[in-house]
Amino acid sequence: MKEVFKDYLNDKIKLERYQLVGIICLIIVFSGIFGWVYEFIFYYFNGGMKEFYLQGGNFLPWINIYAIGAILILISTKKLKKHPILIFLIAMLVTGILEYFSGLAIYKLNNGARYWDYNTEILNFGNIDGFVCLRSVLVFGFSALILMYIMVPFCIYLSKKMSKKTFLIICISLLSIVLLDEFYNLLIARIFDIPRATRIYKYLGFKYV
Repeated sequence: MKEVFKDYLNDKIKLERYQLVGIICLIIVFSGIFGWVYEFIFYYFNGGMKEFYLQGGNFLPWINIYAIGAILILISTKKLKKHPILIFLIAMLVTGILEYFSGLAIYKLNNGARYWDYNTEILNFGNIDGFVCLRSVLVFGFSALILMYIMVPFCIYLSKKMSKKTFLIICISLLSIVLLDEFYNLLIARIFDIPRATRIYKYLGFKYV
């Protein structure tokens, strides 16, 4: 693993196409899970540490905007591996723009509905219209360092340790499961008017913010 990390920093790793595909699949899955865990912990504290709240709209612990943000960070900072401060700052900017305009689009397209509202949360300094705040982009900046210096090298390491077939089966299967969950809750459940994950979990007694 140490050798992989060293070669990764020095741009000495040449990946085959199947490795790139698998690594991107894993990043999408892992980053979405990471975002869910972060929000699960944060909203426990935000709610006064009295009870836990679920986040996202899926059955699985995965939030799509974190996966999108991770891919944008990867694209915008892939040549800056030796410059963690630049990665941190660029990630803050990229994810801040993503978060603000995603929140604004949801608000405009859904008659004022909000999937998050920093106006009502703790540590909301630098809050802009409730869609983005300094705390959120700072977290995204630190998350970018985890992505670029832990998650990506680890995925590369896995791609080198596993056989091509095993690696692709695992990566594509994980992503397919996550995307099927997302597809069901975003489209199928709405088109056919059947229960979405949030409705089922609320019926079972789970709480959302």
